[in-house]
Amino acid sequence: MTHELLDRALIEEATKKSGLIWVRGGGLPAHPGPGDEVPTRPLWHVWADGAAFLIGDGPGEQPLPGLADGGDAVVTVRSKDKGGRLVSWSARVTELTAGTPEWEAAVGELKGKRLNAPDGEAMPERWARECRLVRLEPTGATAGLPDGSLAQRPVPTSATTRQEIPAALPRLLLKRRKRR
Repeated sequence: MTHELLDRALIEEATKKSGLIWVRGGGLPAHPGPGDEVPTRPLWHVWADGAAFLIGDGPGEQPLPGLADGGDAVVTVRSKDKGGRLVSWSARVTELTAGTPEWEAAVGELKGKRLNAPDGEAMPERWARECRLVRLEPTGATAGLPDGSLAQRPVPTSATTRQEIPAALPRLLLKRRKRR
């Protein structure tokens, strides 16, 4: 009983303090193999009422792949300051219906954490029309830390962060230094 309470406290405190959680839906094992179809994704969230709440699957919002109502998920929480893995826990996925008291309370919490929203005060109405609100409730099971690296290939995207530098750039930079 004491072990379960300590696990629950660790899950709550770590998830509350972390800005992102890594979520893999579909009830896959805690340590995935190379053939897993559903990727682990970093998702922003809010911790309230003993669960993590996520909003997504709408235009301009984060994707929530593999998080089906009544399904399972594995959540990995990282340290906010060092970025290392603190705890991995199993969760039960529940999709909330727009307009219910629980949905309203969760949206009130999420609204304050949503950065760069294009529609400001109209955001909750857009979420009700176009998005899914998901609750990840811990089932009590935590996974042990892995022996090796769980590094995965990034999700394919058309975005690029690095391109080759133009051939003339080093000469241009050296000229500027000489002038000074």
